[in-house]
Amino acid sequence: MKLYTFSDARQQFSKVLDTAKKEGKVLIRRRDGSLFSLVAEKAAVSPFDVEGISTKVTTSEIVDVLRSERERASPR
Repeated sequence: MKLYTFSDARQQFSKVLDTAKKEGKVLIRRRDGSLFSLVAEKAAVSPFDVEGISTKVTTSEIVDVLRSERERASPR
């Protein structure tokens, strides 16, 4: 864990962020002795963010199948 003075952290903010990302946590001390921590957050990943697949099915074929299934499932 790296410790920066407030002045150094302000002047080298990009470097401080990179250090926090790499090491997980950075401490920043103000002149009055106050101590603060800067912690990198992990990026949230959506469960819907999936890779696509290659297929020869056309959009109109997919729409036709969905329509026929909806008609079959609808109560009469």
